[in-house]
Amino acid sequence: MKNLLLLTFLLPLMAASQDFHFSARLGLMGYQGDLKAKSTSLSQMKPMFSLGARYDLTEHIMARSYFTYGALTATDKNGTASMKARNLDFQTKIIDWELGAQYNILNLNNSWWTPYVFAGVGFFHFNPYTKDAAGEKNFLKPLSTEGQGFVAGVNNYSLTQFNIPFGFGVDYLLGEDHRIGLEFSYRYLTTDYLDDVSGTYVAEADLLKARGAKAVELAYRGDEVSAAPYPVAGYTRGNPKSKDGYGYIAFTYTFRFWFDKYKETSGIPGGKRDRKVGCPSTGY
Repeated sequence: MKNLLLLTFLLPLMAASQDFHFSARLGLMGYQGDLKAKSTSLSQMKPMFSLGARYDLTEHIMARSYFTYGALTATDKNGTASMKARNLDFQTKIIDWELGAQYNILNLNNSWWTPYVFAGVGFFHFNPYTKDAAGEKNFLKPLSTEGQGFVAGVNNYSLTQFNIPFGFGVDYLLGEDHRIGLEFSYRYLTTDYLDDVSGTYVAEADLLKARGAKAVELAYRGDEVSAAPYPVAGYTRGNPKSKDGYGYIAFTYTFRFWFDKYKETSGIPGGKRDRKVGCPSTGY
């Protein structure tokens, strides 16, 4: 609580600083996991949007934080023959918060652009769902499709989890206070249930008894495309050795404008700031 109050007190001071930048991202977010055949594929991506801030610590290093809202989706229908026979799919909204550091390779005092790399820590919230044959939306976690919570050794998963964001990008200066860029990022996850698919099938009778007919219907959907019966208990449903993940490609816009302009027009001392990061030198 003390730290939160301190941050609340310091935020206006940081915002008035010439080293503080507001930032936004707009792009496409994509999923990697058991319901996608190619790990490097950019197919089935959904829109995402971020709001955040960056703060210059040195001429090369920035602290950064963003809140991101997006969505993920995937379907076996776009996969291999065995995936099409399994016939699963999922969708989820994503709420993501990250805190990290960015290293600008070039000094923006001397250059109008720079590539950069970044990494940090974060948390995200998800809630996978699918639509049944009738088109009705069903959230998957309560259905325990792999026996979570009633089969020994198969634990329930949390819908809010830790992640590790990292990536790279490029910034280009439009002027002293405005930058545009392009950024690529990937989120390493510690869960394999982003898509509600990870391990093996639970016995049909046990799933029916514990969670009902809808759970059985959505745990295996191969019967919607063929006459194949429900798989026996222990048959492979996903690959628990490979965790799920997601990433994005986004355009960025970063600016520091309102507070400095307010100081200039209101006559507050310091309205004319010294040249620092973000104002390339014209002399040598």
